[in-house]
Amino acid sequence: MSALDHTYAVILAGGGGTRLWPKSRKKNPKQFLKLIANKTMMQVAANRITKIVPWDQVIVVTNKLYENEVREQLPEVPKNNIIAEPQKKDTALAMLVGSLYAKNLDPKAIIINAASDHTLTNDKEYVRVMKAAVKTAAENKCLVTVGITPTFPSTGFGYIKIGEDIKKLDKGLSLFKVDSFTEKPNKATARAFISTGKYFWNANMYVWSAESISDAFEKYMPKMYTLTKDLADKTAKQFHLTLPQIYKQAESTSIDYAISEKADNLVLIPGDFGWNDVGNWKIVYDLGTKDLAGNVVISENENAHSLSIEAHNNLIHTNGRLIAMIGIDDLVIVDTDEILMIAPKHRAQQVKKLVNRLKEEGKEEYL
Repeated sequence: MSALDHTYAVILAGGGGTRLWPKSRKKNPKQFLKLIANKTMMQVAANRITKIVPWDQVIVVTNKLYENEVREQLPEVPKNNIIAEPQKKDTALAMLVGSLYAKNLDPKAIIINAASDHTLTNDKEYVRVMKAAVKTAAENKCLVTVGITPTFPSTGFGYIKIGEDIKKLDKGLSLFKVDSFTEKPNKATARAFISTGKYFWNANMYVWSAESISDAFEKYMPKMYTLTKDLADKTAKQFHLTLPQIYKQAESTSIDYAISEKADNLVLIPGDFGWNDVGNWKIVYDLGTKDLAGNVVISENENAHSLSIEAHNNLIHTNGRLIAMIGIDDLVIVDTDEILMIAPKHRAQQVKKLVNRLKEEGKEEYL
């Protein structure tokens, strides 16, 4: 059997996506929305990952609030493979629990961690890079991250700096030692990073064996390791029943802070396959299909109506109502049953400020 026969995918589907408010909300976050294609972002992500692993080797880690939505959108995933987190505890615990569940199914499991709300333009290259990462993780006792080749000096992503070139992999791919991590930098720093050719965007794309990640948690996060280690020996039913007690005691921390920034066996394979995290409405516009006036019109229910006179380069997300525009340019217009939001496209990043204001004012019904 090859490493691919032992490979499992853990799709993380518990996030909130507040920068895509008011469509993305607590009760219906962005991974369950049709923002780019005629399928939801999670369905697109799952269909992509099944070009590497079969459906019965797909595991979804989500919040208990979204468990039924995941079952409805991904009926091909076995029922027990949907892990409903009783509390939100960030990526470290989510990835560990997903990996331990895979280890339950196969002690030799290799895990591909995938986001449910990212887009790619080149699935074929993604599959090639991930297979190389799987092979690397299976043959070496290491943790593999796929770093995204930066295309502009982004201040919205973290960066990973590479060190020594370890070896050449299949067809032009290289394997590097990881030197350091940097949180979201300012514009000048991001520009300086890119000019060196040694920095990659951190997309949280990790591949590791169940054994290697368990060892890493034992070394760097001993409390979390002790809390969770017995999960690998439980039946599926016991596994799910044990989670509430574990989550009650476990700390909330990211995988980068918990493991990646400390691990001495972390390696990087560069990936260049048109990755984007669809972090705001401007990105949705950039990725969308434009009409002759440069407008992008999206609707969840396939009734995408708009009427425009001398209106250009706008993003319209409608809930089915006709959106009529005269003489406006470069706006984001998002219409939902309860909320209408209008903002200049270049200020799309600031939507989070509206969400924060609603929180401050206790208007939970709009979050």
